[in-house]
Amino acid sequence: FPKQTGRADWEKGEIKLYCNQVFVSDSIKEVVPRYLLPLRGVLDSPDIPLNVSRSALQTDRRVRSIGQFVSKKLADKLRDLKKDNPDQYAEAWDALAPFVKIGAMEDEKFSEQVSDLILFQTTAKKEDSEDLLEGNGRTYTTISSYRTRQANDNQKRILYCTDEIAQAGALSLWKSQGAEILFAETVLDSQFIPWLESKENELTFQRVDSELDSSLQDDQPEISDQEGETKSESLRTLIKKALNNDKVTVQVQSLKGGADAPAALILLPEQMRRMNDIGALMEQRLPGLPDYHVLLVNRQHPLVEALLNLESGSVVIADGATSPSHQLAVDLAQHLYDLARLAVNGLEPAELGQFQSRATLLMSSLLRRGT
Repeated sequence: FPKQTGRADWEKGEIKLYCNQVFVSDSIKEVVPRYLLPLRGVLDSPDIPLNVSRSALQTDRRVRSIGQFVSKKLADKLRDLKKDNPDQYAEAWDALAPFVKIGAMEDEKFSEQVSDLILFQTTAKKEDSEDLLEGNGRTYTTISSYRTRQANDNQKRILYCTDEIAQAGALSLWKSQGAEILFAETVLDSQFIPWLESKENELTFQRVDSELDSSLQDDQPEISDQEGETKSESLRTLIKKALNNDKVTVQVQSLKGGADAPAALILLPEQMRRMNDIGALMEQRLPGLPDYHVLLVNRQHPLVEALLNLESGSVVIADGATSPSHQLAVDLAQHLYDLARLAVNGLEPAELGQFQSRATLLMSSLLRRGT
């Protein structure tokens, strides 16, 4: 297995074809499945005549059986390696993964043979389960092993992360509540995950920043003010006014962890994000932040509580002008949204300069207010 550098030739082939130790060809597209073409090695078979045309190879039943035999032998070899030396298998997984995943998607028989050999990096630790594998400083698991460690009501849901940096806020929130997260960080995984879901109808992959369930929320009863509005409703109204963007859905929730939980998060509903990613892949561009997304604000974060107190202390000026406290609250709400977008690389290059200007003005306002 060659180490993958993103330049593997999946069409030409690296295996040399021999017949009784006599070289026949270095083009074996008609002999082995496409997903095995980048493999390096020699295939020696007495069933292949020395003088054979490509069209004959395509129609020869013996040639097709050779391809099936090679696939099965490969799967058996990988299974033996995983059984006899699991840590070595884990160390080699990064090089094996493209062949195994593409092969599983393209070859039904091969997918059945390697179903228990496909690994995902996980946030779990080796001491958490004997089924976990370690290699290259990482911990790996199979899907079946992952499911056995989940609560009964969550065995159909697979939590995963595609970018440990951009999704750090949501990732840390899930981890703080003891959730196990899988990593699917390659371009191939964006196709492999939907394939897994189609093969296993009961499985649902949910990215950590797609939605937050009740296990992460710290619901507490709220008291309404004289106008019948709760603090969450007041905060939502303030942020909606500050953003002035109907494409952004603002949600206000109390998250467990208080100050340790993010003040605000960008959430991307799973199916909507996948459609955006597919469109970006077809157009050969980076996915970017979809226009329609969710801004989740953590009501229990000290910054958000201070924002509410600032807004509640604003006054109405007779001539209809905006009071300094209200304007500062609006600017802080916009800054909170900017920080959430920045965390997921959601600011376009042209917007970064505007963000810096707004941040500078905001700090100036805060300093003047404090003096």
